[in-house]
Amino acid sequence: MGGAVLASALWTAALLTVPGIVTPAGAKAPDLASYRVVDNLCETVELAKLSQLYPAPSGTPYHYATRHAALDDMYCSQYRKKLSGDSEYVSLYLDVQLHRKTDPRPEFEAQRAGLQQRKYQISLVPSLGDDAYLGYLDDTSGSDKSWHYLTQVLYVRQGGMTYYASWSGSYQEGKSAVVPDREAIRQALLIDSRDALKVLGGRV
Repeated sequence: MGGAVLASALWTAALLTVPGIVTPAGAKAPDLASYRVVDNLCETVELAKLSQLYPAPSGTPYHYATRHAALDDMYCSQYRKKLSGDSEYVSLYLDVQLHRKTDPRPEFEAQRAGLQQRKYQISLVPSLGDDAYLGYLDDTSGSDKSWHYLTQVLYVRQGGMTYYASWSGSYQEGKSAVVPDREAIRQALLIDSRDALKVLGGRV
């Protein structure tokens, strides 16, 4: 499970550190539509479908919101289980950024290219924001090849808003009681993300 958590953390860090392109003087600032900043993304966004798949919380969700003239950032991470007594858990991450002074499109494309270089399977998502795609990775590169570390991510851009959602879990061949259902998780990510963006003021 540790590899999946580390992978998600690294992707979150990558999301925040890709250099932006400063809007030239006199150029129009990115359109933020009706998106707003909330203090606690974990409380504001319900993630109802993912919570149905994994009803039992594990630990306390972590969140922050930062405000700046150039960039607002909202973050939430949490761990959940199918049953409270399970030893296995999944990691859920959300990050929403409102780019007020920069055009996020070059970063958005760079993130997609980076995922492809890391062997993620990429699929475009039509009719969600201005641009959206899903990424899926089944990583068996650890010392024990029977362990599969799975990650599904969703990236959405709408004007100056960028949205990142990630699910990470794992299973062991022949030993794990339940193998994560890729399609069920994909659908839950999409449904919950559409709902999240609406709650934050988007028209998606």
